[in-house]
Amino acid sequence: MLNHPTHERLIELGLTGMAKAFEEQRRSPDLEALPFEDRIGLLVDREAAERDTRRLTTRLKIAALRQTACVEDVDLRTPRGIDRAVFAKLVEGRWIDRHENLLVTGATGLGKSWLACALGHKACRDNRSVLYHRVPRLFEALALARGDGRYARLLKSLGRAQLLILDDWGLSVLTAAERRDLLEILEDRHGRASTIVTSQLPVDTWHGAIGDPTVADAILDGLSPSLHPAMERVPVEYEPKGLGEATGRGAEPSA
Repeated sequence: MLNHPTHERLIELGLTGMAKAFEEQRRSPDLEALPFEDRIGLLVDREAAERDTRRLTTRLKIAALRQTACVEDVDLRTPRGIDRAVFAKLVEGRWIDRHENLLVTGATGLGKSWLACALGHKACRDNRSVLYHRVPRLFEALALARGDGRYARLLKSLGRAQLLILDDWGLSVLTAAERRDLLEILEDRHGRASTIVTSQLPVDTWHGAIGDPTVADAILDGLSPSLHPAMERVPVEYEPKGLGEATGRGAEPSA
């Protein structure tokens, strides 16, 4: 079947979804019985769906999540100790709108990174901007950016993301430059955006990992005041303290 001029015009206008739906309608005589308004509606719905898919693909590419994880893959029927009500609030995402933070702590292999990536994936699907970084690699990138003039631009991009995932925090004591970098990142985001931090270390040992008591107070102050107070002391294996600290004894695979 030859392309219809309308199909070509839709392509020229960048309405590829409508163009595909238009051709499908031409090949489906049964659709001719539908009212004009319904057929137009099908074209518009297809275009909207195509655009949503493209936007999601772009957001996921920019987010660069370490693991392919979805919140729907969490099997709450399995006794993992994840409180259903807490998890539902995390998935709902309003804590991101309120610029609250989530700290996920626990030993290696409990699924901290997997859980963080699953929440990041859900945030992308909810039309939120997300960035994922392993903290050691992020510090390396910031050091290089400082040398070639991209430092301010990189900090700006970290500050703009609606959800920033900082994975594998606290693997070693921070250097003076790393302390400054982390403080700059959290200061830019404080009260403006949400951050997920995963770590093997309990939060009460973070002062030692930061290495400077004064800077440690400022860094923790950049996280703690924005922890949601409604979920403190929830007795679960991931124990969110107000969408705050989540201590893990069991979760999804590989952290």
